[in-house]
Amino acid sequence: MLYNGLVKDLAVIIVSYNVRQLLEDCLASVLASHGVSFDVCVVDNASHDGSGQMVRERFPQAVLLESPWNGGYSYANNLGMERLGVWPPRPGQDPMAPGHRYVLLLNPDTRVGPQDMARAVAYLDDHLDMGILGPKLVRQDGSLDLACRRSFPTPAVALYRVLGLSKLFPRSRRFARYNMTYLDPDETAEVDAVAGAFMLVRREAILQAGLLDESFFLYGEDLDWALRIKAQGWKAVYYPAVTVLHHKGGSSRNHRRRKTIEFYRAMLIFYQKHYAPQTFFLLRWLIVAAILGRGALAYVQDLLLAGAVDWARSLRTARTQS
Repeated sequence: MLYNGLVKDLAVIIVSYNVRQLLEDCLASVLASHGVSFDVCVVDNASHDGSGQMVRERFPQAVLLESPWNGGYSYANNLGMERLGVWPPRPGQDPMAPGHRYVLLLNPDTRVGPQDMARAVAYLDDHLDMGILGPKLVRQDGSLDLACRRSFPTPAVALYRVLGLSKLFPRSRRFARYNMTYLDPDETAEVDAVAGAFMLVRREAILQAGLLDESFFLYGEDLDWALRIKAQGWKAVYYPAVTVLHHKGGSSRNHRRRKTIEFYRAMLIFYQKHYAPQTFFLLRWLIVAAILGRGALAYVQDLLLAGAVDWARSLRTARTQS
């Protein structure tokens, strides 16, 4: 983990599940980076598409961990941080002993530019009160990935989102706080949280706040981590001087209904963990019912969509064979 006798800048953790081509492209972009010293750890969550073999053959310089089961995003990132020595410190080791100064959680469906990681590290080096940095994430069509800058989903913020008020009033500082769409996407801003697709975190902040909460399987863990890190006195920043391509949902595109379940499950876990104890019990029941109801509606919509897609496919097949 030492670079010419010095501490390396970054421990890059990439969690992958059945996205071999996306992972290959992501790793190629990361390993083409310069201006920063780093180690890369790929944690494969029991893929069956040959991802592990591809990493071994094409990127031997990356550390590969192949989990025998899919324990989720938090579980896999924690494995990677433990493997690269970010956490926990070895017995008898100074918790700030040489290793990596920052940890970068990076999705396999992202592409970084040659200087993106160096620019992000330089910003945190110059702003010692910042514990978390997220870049401007853009989709393939050039649009902004709204998840790259967020407020914490307090009961009020979550309610505005569930009711659709955030979409109706995207410039409102009250109703649009969930994705902070009232902000200029090209201006640096202090935020509550950034997306786990590219989440740069100071190692000191991790040692104070702890690892990711493995109760969250696919969503919500980045929000929970940011809240716990900010509780230790650190700040989070949205830094659009670094722009990263994000093939949104690449790691979970083929599991739409599972995604829906995990999204609302994460919302419920986050609420119960951080806000329910301070909420009047009648309002607490109402909020839980709203989350469950909205989740059930979304699941039914997914079922109907899947049925429509299957019907269209069968119709096309029948026409082809006739």
